Amino acid sequence: MMIYNERAELILQQLQLQSTVKVGELSQQLQVFLQVVSVDTMRRDLKTMEQNGLIKCVRGGACLPDSMISFSNFTGREIINSELKREASKKALEYIRSGDVIALNSGTTNTVLAQELVTLNEKFTVVTNNYAAVNILMQNPSIHLIAVGGTVDSLERSTYGSVCEQEFGKYYPDIAFLSINAVNYHDEYTDFRLQEISILQLLSKNSKKVIAVMDSSKLGKCSKKKALSIDQVDMILMDDHISPEIREKYKKKGITIL
Repeated sequence: MMIYNERAELILQQLQLQSTVKVGELSQQLQVFLQVVSVDTMRRDLKTMEQNGLIKCVRGGACLPDSMISFSNFTGREIINSELKREASKKALEYIRSGDVIALNSGTTNTVLAQELVTLNEKFTVVTNNYAAVNILMQNPSIHLIAVGGTVDSLERSTYGSVCEQEFGKYYPDIAFLSINAVNYHDEYTDFRLQEISILQLLSKNSKKVIAVMDSSKLGKCSKKKALSIDQVDMILMDDHISPEIREKYKKKGITIL
């Protein structure tokens, strides 16, 4: 049975993906890990966490206190469009096979994807520099999890730099799921995380299949620096808030959106 600290960590993970959580939603999430927690226990946990300054209780659930929401740009990005990110992430599951080696880079969409991956019963390996994802994936013992070292970026909850790239470079993943900040068919794939761009390029080069996982708000946008060209990514998995006309327009430019 989960102890309080484990339940508190899971609650905080959920709050990093959406602005508020309901008691019922938390109970459902715990069932993913085969844990049954009563509503009364969940309410006591939320009250204790509020007393410790970790959350703020609201009617029927909880939210992050203002101080924690503003602490990290990463946390803020997780909350934005979290449901669209989840919709795109769910599409990634059908590409995973038992025994696969999967690479995840840093980014909020891949953190949402990790929450979907952790529900699978398949045995596979995940190699990642995304430590927010690591905290989630370690909850499923069937996943062989390899956390890539390097220089720590505390705001992005990830590693980067020469050590990170050397470690990543030892692997030739079956699939790389890439969290990228923006795409359009003129500027192609761009990102504001300048130190992440070399990691994106390395994973694209070494992986058998390269899939960008992005929510539709990133379509038609341009970020700070070009990260990848159109031919370096096999497809984009995106939510369904895109018209068939837009999909077809991108397809003609060589960008497949599924």
